[in-house]
Order: sequence, then C-alpha cells, then structure tokens
Amino acid sequence: MSDPNANQSGTDSGSGQSSPNSGKQDSEKSTSASAHKAESASADLTALETRCTELQDRLFRCQADLENYRRRTQREQEDARRFESLRLIRDLLPGLDGLQRAVSSAEQTGDFRNLLDGIRMVAQQFRDVLRGHSAEPIDAQGKPFNPNEHEALTQVPSADCEPMTVLQVVEMGYRMHDRIVRPARVIVSCAPPETAG
Repeated sequence: MSDPNANQSGTDSGSGQSSPNSGKQDSEKSTSASAHKAESASADLTALETRCTELQDRLFRCQADLENYRRRTQREQEDARRFESLRLIRDLLPGLDGLQRAVSSAEQTGDFRNLLDGIRMVAQQFRDVLRGHSAEPIDAQGKPFNPNEHEALTQVPSADCEPMTVLQVVEMGYRMHDRIVRPARVIVSCAPPETAG
C-alpha cells in the first residue's frame, strides 16, 4: 500500500504557489528599478540645472554687452552732435585768416584796392568751402519767383519782365542736396501801373 502522506506531499510541491524567497526577490528587483529611475531622474535634473545656469550666464552677458553697446552708441552720437561743425569751422578758418591779413595790410598801407581784392578772394574761398560741404547757391536772378526757393522782400513795377520775375538777388540762397538751407532773398517784378489815357 502507498503512503497517503507521500501523495499529499507530492501534490503540495507541484502546486503553483510561490515560495517566500521568490516574493522577496521580486520586491528587491522593483526597489532596484525604482532606485535606478530616481538616480537617472536626479542626473537629468542636475544636467538641466547646469544648462539653465549656463543659459542664464549667457543671457546676463548678452544683456551687459547690449547695455555697453547702447552706452557707447549714445556717447558716439553725443560726440557727433557736439563736433558736427568741426570740419566746417576748420575749412572756414583759412578764409577768416586771409580776411584778417587783408584788413591789416590795408590799415598799414592805406591801399584799399588791395583790401577789396583780398575781400573778393576770401568771398571766393567761402563759396568754395560751402560747395565742399555740398551747399550750392540757388540761381535766382531772372528766374520766375518760386516760394519754395525764394523769399520776396518787395515788388518793383517793371515793363521789361513778366510779373513775379526775380529782378535782384539781395542775399544768395543755398541748398544742400534736396533741402533748402536758406531761401534766396529777392526783389521781384510786378506789372507797371496803367497810365491814364
């Protein structure tokens, strides 16, 4: 006869129940995986923090560079405004020196013809300086009156010219490129009064 306890023992050993050691191993694996994920997340976070710090440093440097650029540009603009007439003044000084020499010479010699010649030379120097700075005279003599380029001082009756013709230029006008520096101050014609007949 077979031993019933032996069959029962065999049945128990073949059942699907896991041993206590198997459950412990699964728990350890789960804990290890969680720890690995935590370490990986921590490393990612550290890398992100480092990257964020680097980007902040770059941002601060860029902001500082931009502020320095703005200050430098503002300083250069202020200097340009302060000294914008420097070249013109340097160009005018020789003419002023020539005028002073002509006056001194006339005072010493009493030769006013030479003074007049000197003044003419200086006037030409000044015109050359203006031309060198792109300031061109407005040709108004004998032209129809143009309110954009001329300023009428008075009208004079004339039978020889059409009304509103420039008869005389009192002060020369100048333009720089397409902008009027100063309008020419002129005397213009008007129709002569009708004579009673």
